[in-house]
Amino acid sequence: MNAADPRSVARIRDFNRYWTRTIGVLDEGHLHTPYNLSECRVLYEIAAAGSDIGTTVLREALGLDAGQLSRILARFEREKLVTRGPDPDDGRRQTVRLTAAGRRLQDHHDALADAANAELLDRIPERERPEVLAAMDVIRTALDPSAAAGALVIRPPRPGDLGWTVQANAAVYHDQFGWNDDYEALVARIVADYAADHHPRREACWIAELDGRNVGCVFCVGDHGDPTGTTARLRLLLVAPEARGHGVGRRLVEECVRFARDADYTEMVLWTNSVLGSARRIYQAIGFRLEAEEPHVSFGKQLVGQTWRLKLR
Repeated sequence: MNAADPRSVARIRDFNRYWTRTIGVLDEGHLHTPYNLSECRVLYEIAAAGSDIGTTVLREALGLDAGQLSRILARFEREKLVTRGPDPDDGRRQTVRLTAAGRRLQDHHDALADAANAELLDRIPERERPEVLAAMDVIRTALDPSAAAGALVIRPPRPGDLGWTVQANAAVYHDQFGWNDDYEALVARIVADYAADHHPRREACWIAELDGRNVGCVFCVGDHGDPTGTTARLRLLLVAPEARGHGVGRRLVEECVRFARDADYTEMVLWTNSVLGSARRIYQAIGFRLEAEEPHVSFGKQLVGQTWRLKLR
């Protein structure tokens, strides 16, 4: 490998000094908050996971040493922003998740970050913004080619995706909870009804794609039990096991809620089962409220069904 041109190295160093000053990395409190940049990043990654995230996964994702991460999480625990507990799949490891207070704080940080970056964009003439944003992508993929393939994409379904949602739901819930073919039949009916007759401006489906592979889905449809047509229903949220911890579930639910608001629904409901803990925590974090629950026997199991509702207006 050829040695780097000293003048190019100097240009990078000069740009780094400019950029760290511009985005406030050197400030004692990031975004004018009581938290430094590392603490804000840790809080963000926990929130982005959408459910429990392993501390080992968190440390590797951020490149922090174990001691630094432990000190940050200890502060967050003292301030009741997170809770920690044993990993249900491996008692030697820990997981962490946000409390309601932690979620409110992260929502506030998101708003501050959005405002700060919007202010940066406002300094760039509108006709030049696409070029600047494209340059960011060029830099990132040049330094880390895997970044282009590793981005999480939430997109409309392509041919074959609806069939995949049936297969994936059936396989995941059979493997994880032992649900029988009755569940696959239910999913197939829901998907078939959507494919045969849905209103594109009022109903939609999204596929989550990670590393070029389908890893999740969700549907927004009208609630046929509401004669006013003002209630949307969230259905068939799924995140493949290998994609959990990447914030896939939360991104899917957020997209579903955004669509429902834009379609002028006034509320959204969903039906789920109490055993689906990770999904339930996403619903709670976004603002859904438990309305009713009832035991039932379905899919070959004794279950507790739950109805959740979110006001959109």
